Amino acid sequence: MATVNMLEAKTNLSRLVQAVESGAEQEVIIARNGKPAARLVAIESKPKRSIIGIAKGKFRTPAHRSATANTLYLRYAHDR
Repeated sequence: MATVNMLEAKTNLSRLVQAVESGAEQEVIIARNGKPAARLVAIESKPKRSIIGIAKGKFRTPAHRSATANTLYLRYAHDR
């Protein structure tokens, strides 16, 4: 845990953010007049959720689904 004053934080902000992002520093405390004023920490990224199967279990298919599909197929296939 590093502590820096406000002027040093302003001057080296990119370097401080990079150190926190890379894990070199877990957090950086920014002090004003020698008193801690802010804490710079990395944001924990959430793993992306897969959208495949997102509605699984939320809808029920009718039991007669295959009979209906076959009926429609026969009805429209005959017209071709």
